Amino acid sequence: MTADEQGHVQTRQEVHGVDFSGAKDAGKKIWIASGQIKGRDLHIICCRPAKVLPHSGSDLKAALKALRHFIAEQRSSAIGIDFPFGLPQSLVKETSWEAFVAAMRCYSSPEEFKKKCFERAGGRELKRQTDVDAKTPFSPYNLRLYKQTYFGIRDVLGPLLEEREICALPMQSPVDDRPWVIEICPASTLSLRLGCSCPYKKRNKESQEARERILAKLESRGVTITDEHLRSKIVADSGGNALDSVIAAFAVFQNLTNCPINWRVGTAIPKEGHVYV
Repeated sequence: MTADEQGHVQTRQEVHGVDFSGAKDAGKKIWIASGQIKGRDLHIICCRPAKVLPHSGSDLKAALKALRHFIAEQRSSAIGIDFPFGLPQSLVKETSWEAFVAAMRCYSSPEEFKKKCFERAGGRELKRQTDVDAKTPFSPYNLRLYKQTYFGIRDVLGPLLEEREICALPMQSPVDDRPWVIEICPASTLSLRLGCSCPYKKRNKESQEARERILAKLESRGVTITDEHLRSKIVADSGGNALDSVIAAFAVFQNLTNCPINWRVGTAIPKEGHVYV
C-alpha cells in the first residue's frame, strides 16, 4: 500500500478477528470471524472455530499450525488477534522487537516463561504502557493470560515473522503483499468503544441476553450479519469466543476506517507492542 504525506496507509477491505487461546483444546476455543468492509459497514461473512480449518483439530499444536497457515494466506487482509505481542519494556533485554519474539524459543514451557517474568519484575505484575492506555484487564504474564502470550508469540508470530509471511504493526512497516497483523483486546474495545461491561461468558439466560445486546450494539456501529444462522451461532456460543472474534474484527474495522489510524513504526514503544482499541 502507498502512504500519503502524513504517513497514513491506504486501507484494506478484508478483515479477520481472532479470539486466541493457549489451552490444550485450543482448536475449540480459538474462533475466527471474517468479513469485508463495504462502504462504512463491516459485513461478517463467516465465524468458525480453528478446529474446522484445513488440517486442523481440537488440540493446541494442530490448531496453531492451521492458524499460522490461515494467517499467511490472507495477503490482502488486516487481522486482529487478542494476545499480547510484547512485554513491559523493563523485562525485555533484546535490542529489537523481532529479537524479543525470536528469543521466546528459549523458554521450555509457558510455566518457565511466567516464572522468569515474575523474577525479573520482582514478583510484581507489570503492565505495558499500551495496557495502561487501553485499560486491558491483565498483565501479559498474568495467570489468566501467560499461556496466550507464550504460545501466541512463540508459535504464531515467531514462525510467521521468520518466514516473512506477515508484518506486525506498528512495530514493522506495512507491506503490500503481506497480511497486516495487529494486537487487539475485546474487553478494551467493549469498554472504551461500545460502553459495555456486562458479563456474557456463561451458560445461562442472562449471559445469552448479554451476548445479544452486545451484538446489537456492534450492529448499530456498522457491523452487518445478514445470515440469521450465523448470527444465532455467535449468540449461542456460551464461552463468548465467537462473539469475541467478531469484536476483534470490529476493532480492526474501526482502526482501518474511522481513526484514521497511523500505521507507522514509532506509534508505540517498539518492544512492547500496541493494543488497537
